[in-house]
Amino acid sequence: MKHDNEATYVTGHVTTQRHRLTEMIWTPSDQNDVSVAITVQSQKALLTDLRSRMTSRTGFSVATLNLDHVVKLHHSEPFRTAYGQQTHVSADGRPIVWLSYCAGRNVELVTGSDLVEPMMRLCAEMSVPIALLGSTNAVLETVAKTVTKRYPGLTIATTIAPPMGFDPDAAQADTLLGDLARSGARVCFLALGAPKQEILAARGLKACPQMGFLSVGASLDFIAGTQTRAPRIVRAVGMEWAWRLLCNPRRLAARYGACLLILPRLLARALHTRRTNAHRDPVKHSGPS
Repeated sequence: MKHDNEATYVTGHVTTQRHRLTEMIWTPSDQNDVSVAITVQSQKALLTDLRSRMTSRTGFSVATLNLDHVVKLHHSEPFRTAYGQQTHVSADGRPIVWLSYCAGRNVELVTGSDLVEPMMRLCAEMSVPIALLGSTNAVLETVAKTVTKRYPGLTIATTIAPPMGFDPDAAQADTLLGDLARSGARVCFLALGAPKQEILAARGLKACPQMGFLSVGASLDFIAGTQTRAPRIVRAVGMEWAWRLLCNPRRLAARYGACLLILPRLLARALHTRRTNAHRDPVKHSGPS
């Protein structure tokens, strides 16, 4: 996967241009005009690129964009900065995939939860030690036992459960990253939730430029069984968000409400971008076949 290939921009507006992710557009005078590039076309392409990076000992940081992140990006400058420093951004959520389609570009749904185990399998195959960071000690211990049994040859270099109230911008993050570097891990699975995990990943990539970071949210809790992911059939029809809302309405109702409120504007921007790009290059931007 080339890092300068055509990318889909999805947040305050959706567009399709040739830009590196590091050229993320954001106008300080208008918080509604913030953009993030979807740089991952498919899970296969992503894993191929990460394999290449691990072979050459080149670091990386993978973020998975969903509508909740889009909302947070509008209100958090540190989060915007962190997203701009990610080497890979995938579409984590059907709305992001659909918006990309409306903008004239097909991208595959690549969620953090769907990426964890294929990545662990790859690390086992390549004898790349990993670190598990986030959640609780009990969860990390369960995950370590489960995945080392499931993927023979996988080495867990360290497990780190930061204390409650951990701040990825504080001095304690430097201590944590130092411990991580000394552990011998070469890939770190971050389960801190957004925006903490993306901010720590960006910071970690600077401190440990040969290490890979994957921001995976609740994925480790799913493996440990402390949280239950939506059934496969529910995910297949794009209703995982409804499953989560039914399971935890008090925590998620306001969050999903904010996501719904931004959808009309995002859709209008996506369709406008599709029309604009079709006018510029009617053959290339004629839409998915």
